[in-house]
Amino acid sequence: MRGRLDGLSMLVTGGGSGIGAAVTLAYLREGATVTAIERSTDHAAELRHAAQGLPLHVVEGDATAPDVVTAATDVAIAAGGGVDQLTCCVGVFDHYVSLRELSVAELLAAAEETWRLNVLSTLVAVHAAWPALRDARGSVTLTLSESAFHPVGGGVLYGSSKWALRGVVQHLSADLAPQVRVNGVAPGGTTGTRFSGLHSLGRGATTVDARAGRDERIAAGTSLHVKPAPEDHAGAFVYLADPVAARIVTGVIVNSDGGHAPAAAVNRPPGSMEGDRR
Repeated sequence: MRGRLDGLSMLVTGGGSGIGAAVTLAYLREGATVTAIERSTDHAAELRHAAQGLPLHVVEGDATAPDVVTAATDVAIAAGGGVDQLTCCVGVFDHYVSLRELSVAELLAAAEETWRLNVLSTLVAVHAAWPALRDARGSVTLTLSESAFHPVGGGVLYGSSKWALRGVVQHLSADLAPQVRVNGVAPGGTTGTRFSGLHSLGRGATTVDARAGRDERIAAGTSLHVKPAPEDHAGAFVYLADPVAARIVTGVIVNSDGGHAPAAAVNRPPGSMEGDRR
């Protein structure tokens, strides 16, 4: 039985855990050859094990480093004959930090780290993969967040970086046309992501799942009252990567957030963790 992505070569940055891993595995199961960049040796090993012999190639390294992304692009070209699709899943969380809580030095360091990882890394990856994507008439899918649409799911640093990615989708969809399609997926709160915080604020080892009661807050903040897992978002990525089903889709963001519940944001007390989502 043919998969939707049979014969395609995919490059995934941040593909070793959470949504990135779920998307990588979904691509593989749909018939693609996937090259994933993953910084953590442990996560890379887990991904290889989960792939169960499917055509996965893991490049261990920092997906924000141009030389690593260039090397991974070369691996994808060698493994799959080109790069048909680039998916960017690298990100860092700000744990709702407020400007009121930061010194100027902390603000500068935290902003640089957030915007470098969440925004600049995407531009670096697209820059490295562009020639191969152009030749393949391929596509790019960026990972946003509900924070790109509503003041929930993070603080001003995280939220502003995801708002910036909305602009990246729009501008790149025009810049790379007509050869390459550019779209995004904006997940809402998700369980089991191991999504970690800012090293510049000493929170690099802290994940969003560490907070008690987070799953219940996620469900309460959605219209469908659901607690999405990483796998629940993978279908949106597969659709956007499909060169047949999504042939005329570009500049689009799919909101896989369970249906935003505005009351959850309106009723959130200032400085509280209510509405803790991504």
